[in-house]
Amino acid sequence: MIEKYLKSEEKIIVALRSLYSKYGYLPYKMNKFEEYDLYAKNKDFLVGDGIITFTDTNGKLLALKPDVTLSIIKNASDARGIKNKVYYNENVYRISGNTREFEEIMQMGLECIGDIDLYDMYETLCLAMKTLNTVSSDYVLEISHMGILSALLNSISANDNFKSEIAECIKKKSAHEISAICQKYGVDDEKAQMLSSFVGIYGSPKSVFERLDSFKANNELELAVNELKSLIKMLEGTEDLDNIRIDFSIVNDMNYYNGIVFNGFIKGIFESVLFGGRYDKLLEKMGKTSSGVGFAIYTNLLEKICFDKKEYDVDMLILYSDKSDLNKVQKAVDTFISEGKSVSAQKSIPKKLRYKELINMEAK
Repeated sequence: MIEKYLKSEEKIIVALRSLYSKYGYLPYKMNKFEEYDLYAKNKDFLVGDGIITFTDTNGKLLALKPDVTLSIIKNASDARGIKNKVYYNENVYRISGNTREFEEIMQMGLECIGDIDLYDMYETLCLAMKTLNTVSSDYVLEISHMGILSALLNSISANDNFKSEIAECIKKKSAHEISAICQKYGVDDEKAQMLSSFVGIYGSPKSVFERLDSFKANNELELAVNELKSLIKMLEGTEDLDNIRIDFSIVNDMNYYNGIVFNGFIKGIFESVLFGGRYDKLLEKMGKTSSGVGFAIYTNLLEKICFDKKEYDVDMLILYSDKSDLNKVQKAVDTFISEGKSVSAQKSIPKKLRYKELINMEAK
């Protein structure tokens, strides 16, 4: 009965809480504020460059949380063989890159931190698919693997500037810029062509792996490709394998991410609503020996989808006046509610309120 009165996005949040709990993820709640240093030391990891700060009464510089993952890592135990599995539903606060105004963003997600193995990566991808499917069956999960890109770049040059510039080109799918950068750093034509062809690899897992087989494999590349193949093979047992695409233009900061990275899209929203990946390097930077993988979904973006727009705001609108018998008004309200109807008792009709039926109980 309660679900009847929830908005569509609220129903989704309830469903996702149930989903994550079934897989053993525990709820995580954090404060609105964290010490600024936590975010300042990992600015490159954050989405956007704006951190909203203020000074506490004791003179300490604090920040409105722009991210949840960093707080989870900070508080996660770092013992061998242990996995910290948590989910969260939090609002984060950032400075908009477009308007430069403060914005509040609703996020829900999960993190698995600890002794990560292939199963944990599979489970994270599986839950990402189930998360998207909870919102809409018309979705696409695009998957990449930072180890594949890293292996290709390492086989060509040890120059970090070259790697960074090429990674940015791959992110933009700009083969032309790749050729120019290869000339700039003296990369031979064969390797430059290999990188340019890498940009265009996109599609179903089967078609992508066929194209990857043509690349000259080294041990590092072979390990990364085999890990991605193993994950896809495990996902073949799900019903939604057709919703998966491999896209190597998903490039996250190589100083933080390794292994799988992925984005999720839903029809009707023209930007990624879900993002995630494996971030062992971030944990290492924060002094942890554990590994980590997780994702978040921007639940505020779901409002852009017209799920089940109601024709009416309330079923019944009861009009009464100061002279009305309030006992009769009360009984009418209780009766309609007991019948499963929504009721609004008013002295006048509110502007823009949509009602199915009007009951006039104004005393003459």
